[in-house]
Amino acid sequence: MNWEVRQVPPERNHEALKSLKEEGYNLLVDLTAVDYSGLGRTPRFEAVYRLASLDSDTGLETKPRIELRCAVGEEPVLRSVMSLWPVADWLEREIWDMFGIPFADRPQIKRLLMYEGFVGHPLRKDYPIAKRQPLIGPPSGEREDSPSFNIVQPTIKYE
Repeated sequence: MNWEVRQVPPERNHEALKSLKEEGYNLLVDLTAVDYSGLGRTPRFEAVYRLASLDSDTGLETKPRIELRCAVGEEPVLRSVMSLWPVADWLEREIWDMFGIPFADRPQIKRLLMYEGFVGHPLRKDYPIAKRQPLIGPPSGEREDSPSFNIVQPTIKYE
């Protein structure tokens, strides 16, 4: 599948996406992010919006798909596009939850995939892979390098 890729300044994301919706791009296919940490790029992140234009009668695509990219840092610059595509609520929450990328007009965004007490954002490249979280780990307190750490123990004993 061919994508037309466009770069947009992050402070213009809503304006650019609204314009594309008016041009007939009526489906937000995906909204995700990329962490370029360690690759010498600034800003560190890039938000990626993927759009398609579907005919309302046939369901067939009428235009080539578009990928809109916005380079962002850790300061809230992006505006929410929930007013354009309601499904963006879930996708924006996922980006906040996994990458920690904030949205300027969503100051009280809630986690979607991780629980509220989870510390950090697990898809960041600098997230420590062996980090212990408050609600995760063996209740016995055994060490992570123990051979039984990842073994599921049955709770019911069969005789």
